[in-house]
Amino acid sequence: MDCDAFYASVEKRDNPELADKPVIIGGGKRGVVSTACYVARIRGVKSAMPMFQALKLCPDAVVLPPRFDAYTKASRAIRAMMDELTPVVEPLSLDEAFMDLTGTVRLHGAPPAVMLARLIKRMKTELGLSGSIGLSHNKFLAKVASDLEKPRGFSIIGKAETTEFLRPKSVRLIWGIGPAAQVSLNKAGIQTFDDLLRWDRRDLHDRFGGMGERLYSLARGEDGRRISTHAPVKTLSNETTFSEDTADPEILDGHLWRMSEKVSARAKATDKAGRVITLKLKTSDFKLISKRLSLHHPTQMADTIYRTAHGLFEQVKMRGPFRLLGVGLSEITSADDADREGDLLDPDAGKRARAELATDKIREKFGKDAIIKGRSLR
Repeated sequence: MDCDAFYASVEKRDNPELADKPVIIGGGKRGVVSTACYVARIRGVKSAMPMFQALKLCPDAVVLPPRFDAYTKASRAIRAMMDELTPVVEPLSLDEAFMDLTGTVRLHGAPPAVMLARLIKRMKTELGLSGSIGLSHNKFLAKVASDLEKPRGFSIIGKAETTEFLRPKSVRLIWGIGPAAQVSLNKAGIQTFDDLLRWDRRDLHDRFGGMGERLYSLARGEDGRRISTHAPVKTLSNETTFSEDTADPEILDGHLWRMSEKVSARAKATDKAGRVITLKLKTSDFKLISKRLSLHHPTQMADTIYRTAHGLFEQVKMRGPFRLLGVGLSEITSADDADREGDLLDPDAGKRARAELATDKIREKFGKDAIIKGRSLR
């Protein structure tokens, strides 16, 4: 199940005056689009698009800063509904999850398709939110199916029809096949699943390495991954691919702060912290640059994440242009022991941490935009 324009849908639910208006969730004019409702998407607005470009396409859009506390609350309510259907739920994010409904017909007295339709109806009537369902015999195909008819989609890919369904489709349906991978596949004459089926396993492995093995299986609609309910969270991250490459240090720094805030918000919402902070960059020629730093103690504070990521960025010799930027938190632990130790080399760290926690309380009471930092408007 994949919610439809989740952040924007929560905002419209909480403010009915926005129902028929184009809504964009994101930063200021120098920021980027986090997500947009379908009214705005019809005008050409896309995630990660620079805000100034989005407002040119949709000048009458209502632009709102994200409210992760509201999104997290809605996500937990949806998860509770899923748990009533099956104990085997694997969340991918706040607004998307896999469910294994094997063997639940006897429990519910109805097949999975009926139970999923009831789930979507409950989400709409009780929470005022919509979602799209993909039903199939493995995770890969269920994910593909969920994207076929959004919004409010319901698609089923049966086991017997898998090969016929996939053959004419573009390999871009496969997770992780971005522009760079697409170029490599095109050079090998591979554009569709039908093209992939003409390759044997060894040739695909020789040409594409480990990805070749995966391509061989997915071309045949095979995916042996199980749905895991208790898989530990290994990383909390946020990244964006720019619609136009940029080397502007102010724009990049603004993105760093916003991403650090998002990672911090997710850590706080789930009572998690992390000891390793990672900076990810991709150049205009698709070269990937990754730097990481281990902290002495785990953190969930936006200030610490941002300052560490900013320091890592300063170590990068190449100054752009970049097409992708990301910030991550890993070696995830409970937040119980996070941010307890002071920093002798930074005596103001404790003061900033207290200010951030006070800011969190004010935002929780008065809304996400009650207090913002100037750098978030870059």
